Amino acid sequence: MSTEEDVSPVRAAELVREGAQLVDVRTPAEVEAGRIEGSLHIELERLPEQAHELDPERPVVFYCRSGQRSAMASGAFRAAGFEAYNLDGGLLAWVGGGLPIEPEDGSVAHH
Repeated sequence: MSTEEDVSPVRAAELVREGAQLVDVRTPAEVEAGRIEGSLHIELERLPEQAHELDPERPVVFYCRSGQRSAMASGAFRAAGFEAYNLDGGLLAWVGGGLPIEPEDGSVAHH
């Protein structure tokens, strides 16, 4: 079930280039294995207490491994008035689409 807040990897990359904030909601071990350059790491369960770190004036794109955890985050932030998006398919789709992660030899961790 795709909604307007679900964005493709290509669209997510465009949003970030246009100034959107990119937030990785995975666990520290997952982030260590491989992440999208420039993303801010805020674990899903810490989002409520760290929401103040995000600029409500700028769009925000959330991502996780497959898009399920980040869909919860984008839904909650939309409800709070943010222009929030979910990277549809998560980091798996991002890598599958040939987009880069860091480190260069990084991988998508199993969670």
